[in-house]
Amino acid sequence: MEYVLSNAAVARSFTEYLSSAFGEDDPRTWRVEVDGLVKGYNMLDFPAVALILLLTFCLCHSTKESSTLNLVMTVFHVVFFGFIIIAGFCIGSTNNLVKPKGLAPFGVRGVLDGAAIVYFSYIGYDSASTMAEEIQNPSQSLPVGIIGSVVITSMLYCLMALSLCLMVPYNKISERISFSVAFRQIGWDWASNVVGAGASLGIVASLLVAMLGQARYLCVIGRARLVPSWLAKVHPSTGTPLNATLFLGLCTASIALFTDLEIVIGMISIGTLLVFYLVANALIYRRYVIITNNPPFRTLLFLFLLSSSAIGFSVSWKLNQQRWGLPLFGLSTVTIIAFFNYMVPCVCHPTGWSMPFMPWPAALSIFLNVFLMTTLKKFSFERFAIWACFITLFYLLYGVHSTYNAEERESTGVDEVNPSSAVQQIKLDIQVLL
Repeated sequence: MEYVLSNAAVARSFTEYLSSAFGEDDPRTWRVEVDGLVKGYNMLDFPAVALILLLTFCLCHSTKESSTLNLVMTVFHVVFFGFIIIAGFCIGSTNNLVKPKGLAPFGVRGVLDGAAIVYFSYIGYDSASTMAEEIQNPSQSLPVGIIGSVVITSMLYCLMALSLCLMVPYNKISERISFSVAFRQIGWDWASNVVGAGASLGIVASLLVAMLGQARYLCVIGRARLVPSWLAKVHPSTGTPLNATLFLGLCTASIALFTDLEIVIGMISIGTLLVFYLVANALIYRRYVIITNNPPFRTLLFLFLLSSSAIGFSVSWKLNQQRWGLPLFGLSTVTIIAFFNYMVPCVCHPTGWSMPFMPWPAALSIFLNVFLMTTLKKFSFERFAIWACFITLFYLLYGVHSTYNAEERESTGVDEVNPSSAVQQIKLDIQVLL
């Protein structure tokens, strides 16, 4: 879900920056408004649909040709980043950082609310873990690659944001196509067009890789029979996961056509936060129960108390109970983690890479994910609840029975999809693109 929604959001941003590249002041100029549709779904974005379909057909045809296109656009993307950062630091003013209301005009609450919204920018690093079969010494290489990618990207995010704030004060930053508008405000109209073109190319490059990655995920799910097995089939001529690529391309195009960017971002944020929350819980359970062979009751009780304390802290923050609520639940959270760390033994791996200082990193991740989820709007929870109910019903009515039948067929030697051949074909695709 996160990949499809994030790709739809990025595609709608492509339309806004592309219109800026052609000198349009209103980023919604190239969208078609339909009065009969509900607000938030009434601005049809045909350029975004065209882009998604074009990239879908490129990925269906061959990954090799797509890799050349990706390489060229990535070079332009890097140049684009460098231009914005250098221009912002050279022509910007530090006065814009402190005026009109200081470095944090909306306080700590504003910073945290913003963190929950931009959380979806960190989607995709997990896709590096799918390359474990293609690299040497994955237990050491993968953590270095993932952590290094997060650090480098975070630095770029901070530098880009800082350059924007140096160019214009925060209250004059546009909510849409911010960088193009910022250059236009300082009188660099030509740079605004260049930024629009550069951002458009960068969006195309990121979409290309993300759409390939999401198709590979669906292939793996299809081989497990959680979805229809025809989604796991690889085209014999092109060696691409044709069915999965077409299906997800059409889903992404449909969402990008109707859904407003704010709605999509809200859905992405809550979904990503929930996934990271579940991963942190699973990491603790695996380390303290599966690997260490401890009784599961104490670990499950710890996870329950930790989540409850995080919810209490978040509700206190929401209700402005800083006097007693925040200290009480904050202290209880630290106490729960420290007590569990002292009472429950943990086996550390002498070889290979493993998460250090457990359970503190995973426990703090649980706390922060719960806290950030509570800063999202009510509509995000309602829409996500509808989606979660639909997926749960699909799993119960189809996935459970399909996986059970697949196990029976494998025990009798009958299999619709050859997993090994599918894996080899998709591995070849990923190696060529990267």
